[in-house]
Amino acid sequence: MDTIVGMRTFVAVARQRSFTAGAKQLEISTKLASKYVRQLEEKLGAQLFHRTTRSVTLTETGEAYFTRCVPLLEQFDELEGVVQTRQSTLAGSIRITAPTGFGSTHLVDAVSHFQPLHPDVTIQLQLADHYVPVVEEGFDLAIRFGPLNDSSLVARKLMDMRMVVAASPDYLSRVGEPQHPEDLSQHNCLLMRINADQSRWPFNIEGEPVSVRVSGSFHANSPKAIAQMGATGLGIIFCPHYAIKPYVETGELKILFEEQEASVISLYAVYPQSRHLSARVRALIDHLVETFKAGI
Repeated sequence: MDTIVGMRTFVAVARQRSFTAGAKQLEISTKLASKYVRQLEEKLGAQLFHRTTRSVTLTETGEAYFTRCVPLLEQFDELEGVVQTRQSTLAGSIRITAPTGFGSTHLVDAVSHFQPLHPDVTIQLQLADHYVPVVEEGFDLAIRFGPLNDSSLVARKLMDMRMVVAASPDYLSRVGEPQHPEDLSQHNCLLMRINADQSRWPFNIEGEPVSVRVSGSFHANSPKAIAQMGATGLGIIFCPHYAIKPYVETGELKILFEEQEASVISLYAVYPQSRHLSARVRALIDHLVETFKAGI
């Protein structure tokens, strides 16, 4: 067993607190991950994990080894990146986490144009609409909307996107179209709850910022879910433009109060501050910046 392979396996299992999840991250079998860690322990002459049928936890020695392993692996990756840059050939894996709706559409489109240029780079994309800890779960990159609240991460802005109010023609014909943003308080408004309270929707009315308190019968943590539910005629929605664009093009949703829009949401590529960017990750971020600079 190569020591670096054993260290990578150990770190993956430690981060996931599971041989099965750690093996899945590395795209190897659980049996092989267990074998690599056992061989590493034999080589070191120390037990790194407490193992039970239900959990895997680090021993005191394992915690100390983990603390030293992570920066060593990052330095090794950096060294590989230097060589790859000099050879103009990128190789290796990039683990990315992104929101489900955006990640399964626009991000996938962007990556599909990146990979043919770098066929030796493997992309591992995990989609989730909840907050995913980048460092703890071993991701190289996260694609996120909204402000950066974690000081241990670095963010590179990819673009700004409109936040829009919309409703289906069916809903508007049944209930009536609001004539002023403040009329929204009398409507069934579908709320998107991700990083902040969305029960107040912002507008710019005659040059003044105004927030309107809204409420409704459906809440979700996914813009895609909100857009789809709005298209069925359940209520009025407020979400990123990318999520409603397909429904607007088919006439299933109509944008309201365009002249009073007051909100944009920024999209960022986020990565650990402590980690030196490998050449492949830097190249992907540069590609995303170029792809999204004109908006979507």
